[in-house]
Amino acid sequence: MIGYYVHHHGRGHLSRMTSVAAHLRSPVVGLSTLPAPPGFEDRWVRLPADDDPATGDDLDAGGVLHWAPLHHSGVRDRAAALTAWVARARPRLVVTDVSVEAALAVRLCGVPVVVVALPGERTDRAHVSAYDLAQGLLAPWPEGAHDTGWPQRWRDEALFVGGLSRFDGRPRVPATSTAGRRRVLVVWGAGGRDTDAGSVAAARAATPGWEWTERSPADPSPDLWHELCTADVVVTHAGQNAVADVAAARAPAVVVSQQRPFGEQEATVRAVQRLGVATGHVGWPPADRWPGLLDDAVRRGGAAWERWSTGRGAQDAAAWLDALAATPDAVPAAGVAS
Repeated sequence: MIGYYVHHHGRGHLSRMTSVAAHLRSPVVGLSTLPAPPGFEDRWVRLPADDDPATGDDLDAGGVLHWAPLHHSGVRDRAAALTAWVARARPRLVVTDVSVEAALAVRLCGVPVVVVALPGERTDRAHVSAYDLAQGLLAPWPEGAHDTGWPQRWRDEALFVGGLSRFDGRPRVPATSTAGRRRVLVVWGAGGRDTDAGSVAAARAATPGWEWTERSPADPSPDLWHELCTADVVVTHAGQNAVADVAAARAPAVVVSQQRPFGEQEATVRAVQRLGVATGHVGWPPADRWPGLLDDAVRRGGAAWERWSTGRGAQDAAAWLDALAATPDAVPAAGVAS
């Protein structure tokens, strides 16, 4: 059995888990504060919440952890529920996507842990501890995107599967040419945004030859895959799953970072620029920049996304996890997934 811990912030962690789980041969049980997704009702452990407000001067155990306030009932109850499940179920492997505290708790129970690696500056003491104790690191981005500063020991135990999208393997929808204005699709995620409606309206006003459509959890698309494939340009926040979805569609794109801990989205913007797969910008650009940014994305096209996404990210991750669960004392050959 494989346990799969899912962080509750945003929806990208859950989407990644369900995509990988669909290809696992091993039985898998999800663990999260989130409710069970469809199909997981009988294999889901609902963990107590631990994000209630806390006061004090030692919320992170002196920098050893990320969130461990003293005498906090949510932290205590969550750790107890997680370790009780491990003792009861005796999993061969637990994947954490993501929590330093969950990774440490599981490893202290003597169970191998795979940590999903994230972009950004992850050299703080807590992240280093989690990455060092991991049996393997699952990197849902291509080698060279975010690992250039990693120590060799992390690279040796990592599997780089490239962008991992819920749409991988789905046939792309042919774009249809229409007379008149070209189409911009703006995609926001569930993790919050710091770009306000006025900034988007200013960009729309500055590009009168373009028709803008926004999609978000509050205003979801009736068929996001179709809209991704048929937009002339997709403007997306730089979350890992959103970028992977755009890459799967091979859509011309402008990738715009939103503020996240550890500079996660800024790092992704720099990576897509460095690899030449999309037009990137740190923060929402001024209105007068948008005509040039959209034209640049059209000129670049979307074919270069093949450097980011193989279309087999979930399958390759699942095969590696199955092999690791079968041989928990040794990491199967990692590196770049074929």
